Amino acid sequence: MGSFSVTVFCGSNPGQDPVYAASAKALGEGLGGRGMRLVFGGGNVGLMGIIAGSTLRSGGEVTGVIPDFLRQREVEFQGLTELIVTDSMHTRKRRLFALGDAFVVMPGGLGTFDETFEILTWKQLGQHTKPIILVNILGWAEPFVALLEETIKRGFARPEIRTLFEVQPDVPAVLARLEALRG
Repeated sequence: MGSFSVTVFCGSNPGQDPVYAASAKALGEGLGGRGMRLVFGGGNVGLMGIIAGSTLRSGGEVTGVIPDFLRQREVEFQGLTELIVTDSMHTRKRRLFALGDAFVVMPGGLGTFDETFEILTWKQLGQHTKPIILVNILGWAEPFVALLEETIKRGFARPEIRTLFEVQPDVPAVLARLEALRG
């Protein structure tokens, strides 16, 4: 069986509720314990740092992709299996996309939304068919889905955009879904 890589988009902050950090830790442990490679933004901050650290501690492989100008600002994660340094955010996003077999969206801020909208748009335009899974920790994904529903309601998107992604309630459900996708 070939390797299975999961690109995770998530916050460079840990969020206010400790459930977010605990969920990030559980996701990393689950990926590492299942032999799935984590692909992420390369920083040792927030949820992204927690996921990367727990994946590594669980024996998993981790590829970080970070633009050169963010290496200091985001405090790049030392000791990754692989660190790819890009020349821009756009190149970073293209690499994060290319390296993943599936995408998992954990809670996060503007950067997470940016990455998620881009990967959804590329799927809508037929540029890929990779699974996109939103993790609804503490209801985090609900306003995002509501925004998409409002976009459909107002005639700016077709109802078919609902098929571009799926929402899972928590990390155990995500890990079960990834296992099924890996086959």
